[in-house]
Amino acid sequence: MTALLKTMIDTFPATDSGSKRNKLEGHSTDYTGCVNIGRPRTATHDGPAYNCIQDVLHSRAKSIPTRYLFLYPLGSTAKSMPSQVSYGRLYAQAEINSRKLASLAGFNPRRPVLLHLDDHWDAINWFWAVVLARGIPVMSPPLGNIEENRHKHLQALSQLLESPICLVREGSLPLFKNSGHTLQLHSIETLEAEVTPSEAQTGNNSLHDAAVNIAATHKPDYNQLAVLMLTSGSTGNAKAVRLGHTQILAAVAGKMSMRSLPVDGAFLNWIGMDHVAALVETHLSALWLGVDQVHIHAADVVAFPSLFIELLSRHRISRTFAPNFFLAQLLASDPEPFTEAAWDLSNLTALISGGEANDMDTMNGTVALLGRYKAPYNVVQPGFGMTETCAGAIYNVDCPAYELRLALSIASLGRCIPGIEMRVVNGAGTSRDAGEPGYLEVRGPVVFDGYYRNPVATAEAFPSGDGWFRTGDNAVIGVDGTMSMIGRAKEVININGVKVVTAEVQAALEVALRGTHVNRVVCFPSRAPKAITEQITVAYVPRKWPLAPVEMADIDSRIVQACMMVSTTQPYVFVVQTKYLHLVPTSTLGKISGIKMRALLEGGAFDEDVAYHYQHVKAFRQQNRQATEHLALTREEKLLVADFCETKGLDTGSVGIDTPIFELGFTSLDLIRLRQRINKRLGMTVTMAVLMKNPTVRALAPGSNAEYDPVVILQSSGRKTPLWLIHPGVGEVLVFMGLAQHMRKDDRPIYALRARGFEAGQQNFSCIAEAVDTYTAAIKSKQPHGPYAIAGYSYGAMLAFESAKKLEEHGETIGFLASFNLPPHIKQRMRQLTWNVCLLHLGQFLGLIDEETVNQTVEDDITFREMPRDAALQCVLAVADAERLRELGLDEAALLQWANVSYGLQRMAVDYKPTGNIASLDVFHAEPLQVAAASREEWVSQWLSHWQDFCRTEVRFREVQGGHYTMIGPDHVTSFVQTLRAALKACRI
Repeated sequence: MTALLKTMIDTFPATDSGSKRNKLEGHSTDYTGCVNIGRPRTATHDGPAYNCIQDVLHSRAKSIPTRYLFLYPLGSTAKSMPSQVSYGRLYAQAEINSRKLASLAGFNPRRPVLLHLDDHWDAINWFWAVVLARGIPVMSPPLGNIEENRHKHLQALSQLLESPICLVREGSLPLFKNSGHTLQLHSIETLEAEVTPSEAQTGNNSLHDAAVNIAATHKPDYNQLAVLMLTSGSTGNAKAVRLGHTQILAAVAGKMSMRSLPVDGAFLNWIGMDHVAALVETHLSALWLGVDQVHIHAADVVAFPSLFIELLSRHRISRTFAPNFFLAQLLASDPEPFTEAAWDLSNLTALISGGEANDMDTMNGTVALLGRYKAPYNVVQPGFGMTETCAGAIYNVDCPAYELRLALSIASLGRCIPGIEMRVVNGAGTSRDAGEPGYLEVRGPVVFDGYYRNPVATAEAFPSGDGWFRTGDNAVIGVDGTMSMIGRAKEVININGVKVVTAEVQAALEVALRGTHVNRVVCFPSRAPKAITEQITVAYVPRKWPLAPVEMADIDSRIVQACMMVSTTQPYVFVVQTKYLHLVPTSTLGKISGIKMRALLEGGAFDEDVAYHYQHVKAFRQQNRQATEHLALTREEKLLVADFCETKGLDTGSVGIDTPIFELGFTSLDLIRLRQRINKRLGMTVTMAVLMKNPTVRALAPGSNAEYDPVVILQSSGRKTPLWLIHPGVGEVLVFMGLAQHMRKDDRPIYALRARGFEAGQQNFSCIAEAVDTYTAAIKSKQPHGPYAIAGYSYGAMLAFESAKKLEEHGETIGFLASFNLPPHIKQRMRQLTWNVCLLHLGQFLGLIDEETVNQTVEDDITFREMPRDAALQCVLAVADAERLRELGLDEAALLQWANVSYGLQRMAVDYKPTGNIASLDVFHAEPLQVAAASREEWVSQWLSHWQDFCRTEVRFREVQGGHYTMIGPDHVTSFVQTLRAALKACRI
C-alpha cells in the first residue's frame, strides 16, 4: 500500500507568527507631497522613504521577512488550514519569476502584462514578478460565460493593451480559444518549470536568505505608471485605469491614517486580486504596515457566512471588508450560541463596507452581532471609493452613532482621507452649496490621472479640465462636511456589490425575445423598499394587447433565462400595458431612459402593470401545474417548495412539484444553501448526491415513489431536439451538471440517464441488453420519435451506440451520436478492472484520489488489488480527500454502494463485442488515461479510429481539452461545450 498511502503535502514552512513579530513604533507621513509618503519606522528598520511600491515589498522582505500571507484554497471550511508564504519568500520567488518573465520574447519594460489568474497566490506572486521586471501588471477579472461577450472583451483588451503578454493557468487557456484576440498567451506552469541560473544556485531551502540580500536593482521612474486596473463603462468595453506609484502610496497612507490599528492585527481579504480593494486596500496596505494578511475565496465565505467570523477570530484580524449584502447574509445566518465562547473579535478595528448603500437596519444588526464577540461599537466603517481612487477614499468612522443622531436610514459615507478632496457640482460644473445635490467630483494625489490609451474617456472623466474627476455618482455634502450618496448616474446595476453592465443585460434580452410578441424591452436597476441590494428590473412593451397568459409566461421565462445567463440573478419583470405607454420615457432617438423608468417605478407609476403581470403569470403557471398534477401536495412537499423558494428568492408560484432545480437557475452555492436548509429543518443529512439525483420536489419528498427512473432532467424545455447524455462507468450523472449549465442558451431539453442500483433494494443491471432496453424505453417515454441526439461519456458511449442501433431498428432516425473518449473495443480493458480497481477509479473520478496515486497502485501494488473489498475500501478512505467526501455527502456505505454499481457495469462488458453500424458518429477525444495509451496520437490512431468500422459515413473526430476525467470538468467545460455546439449544428440538430 506504499503508493496508495503516500500523500503530498505542498505547503510553505510554518513558523511562530506571534511572539517574534516586530512592532511598529509609528508612521511618518507627508500627505501633501508624494516623495515621502508612506515611510514606516519599525524597531529594526528606519530606511529611506518609499518611492515606489517595490520599495515596500523589498523593505518588508528584508526587515520582517517572517510576516506571512495565509492562503486558503478554494473549497475551504472552518476546519481548513491555509498555506503560508513569508514576505521574504514572496520577494525571492517574485524576483526569480521576474527574470523568467523578462526573458520572454515580446517582453518590454514599461509595457502591459495581462494577468488572468484566479488564485490569490498566483495573482500576487506574478503581480510582483511583473513589477520587479519593470513591466506594467494588468489585473484581469474573471471572463464571462457568454461566448460572444467574452470574445468582444478579449478583442478589446488586445487592441487597448497592444497585444500584450498574457499569463494564465493552463486550465484557463480554453477560455481564450477562437476569440480573435492577439494576446501572447503563456502558462505559468511552463514558466514555473523553467530553472534560471539564479534559481538553481539559490535552491528552494534558502529563498528567505536570498530575499534578504537581494538589492533593489530595478529602478522605475517613480512618478510614472505602476499598474493598470480594468473597469467597464456603460458599453461594457474595458477601460484601464492608470495607477501610479505615488498615487498608490498616497492612497495607502491616507487609508491607514483614518483609524489606529493594533500592531499585531492581520488583514483579511476575500475578493479577487483583480479588484483594486484587494490589491491596494488589503495586500499593499498590509505590506506597508508590516502585518500578516489572510486571503480566502469569496465563494467559500458567501456559502458559509459564519466562516467569516471564524477567520476574524482565528487570525486576530484588525481590518477587513464586507459589503452590505454580505452583512445582511451574515445576520440571516446568525451563528449558533455555542460558538460564542470560542470567538474573540476584540482585535477587529475596521470592517470597511462599500460598493453599495448601507441600510441602517443591517448596520445596527451587524454592530450588535460583532459586539457579542467583543468587537468595538464603531467597527463598521462605511466608505466610498472607485478603481480610479485606489478603492476607498472617503470613510465614515463614526457609524452608527452619527446616523442615530440624525435618524438616517442609509449610512453616511463620511469624509475624505488625506490626499483627496471632494465637491458636488451641477451640470455646468459649478459647485453646489452644502446640502444641495449634484454630481460628485474628487481630486488630489490619490486620484488617477486618466485612462490608459483612451483620451476620449479621460476627457469625459475630467470635464472641467482642472483635475476634478467626475465619478458619475450623485451625492450631497452636508454642512458638517460628510458626504451621502443619493443615486447613480452610471448605467450599471449593483447587485450584492457586483456591478452588472446594463448594456450587456439589454443585449441578451433583445436576443432572447426575438420572434415573440414583445415590441420593446428595457432593463434598469431598481431597489425595492427595505431591500439590501439593487435588482435587475425588466419592463417590456407588447406588440399587441391584451396578451394571452401563456404568452406572458413564455416572455417571463425568456427574460429570466437571459438575465440568469448574464448575472446569475433573478430579475424583477413587468409588462407595460397599452394604456400606460405614454409613461415610457423615450429620447428623440427612441431610446428608453432607464434612469427615468426607475424613478417612475419606484414612484408607483407602474404599480398596476407590476400586479397585472405577476398575477397573470402566476395564475397561468398554477393552472398549468394543476392540469398535470392530479395529487395534492403533501406536507413534506409543501415544505420542500418553501425550501426551494427561500433559497433562491423565488415566488412559490415559480416552483412546481416536478420543476428541476437546474431549471430554476441554481448554482453550486445555491445547492449548498438548499442542502443546509433542508438538513436543518429535517434534522438529518441530505447529501449533495441525493440533491443531484433527485432534483425535484416530488423526488426529494419523503415517502415519494422510490421506483427506479433512469431519467434525470437537466433542462426540461426548449424548441430544439433534446440531447440525451448517458452516464460513464461510475453510473452517475453528476458529471453532466456543468455541461448542462453551459448549454442553457441552446434552447433544447437536456436529459441524462443514470444506472440502476444506487437506491436500497434496487438490483444492478444484469446485462447490456437489459440496460439498453431500459434506456431506449425511457428515451421514447420522453421523446416518442426522432430525430434523436445521444451522447455517451466513456463507458456510456458503448451504451449510446447500442441504444442508437436499437432505435434505428424500430425505424427511428439518429440525428446525432457521440462518443466522449471511448473506443468501440473495450472488453480487454473491462477484464482488467477488479472490484478494487473500480473503487480506485471511482475515487479518481470523484476527485478523492489523484491519477498518479491510482496508476502507481494499479501497477505496483499487487497486495491492494488482491485484498478483500472491505480492506480495500478502508485503504481508499484513509487517503481520500476528506473535504471532498463531505462536499459530496459520501460516507462508507454510500461509497461501497457506488463501487458495487460501477463494478456491476464493468462486469457486463467483459465479453462485449461491437456489431452492426450506425448512420453517423462524432468522436470527442481527450488525453487518454495512462493505462490506455501513451499519447493522444496513439489513442486516436490505434483505438478510437476503429469506430469507422461501425459507421456508415465518415466518422468526425473532434479534439477537446483536458484528460479523460476532466474533459467536461470545470476547467474545460466551456471549451467542450463550444465543440459540442459546433457538432450539433453540423448535424442540423
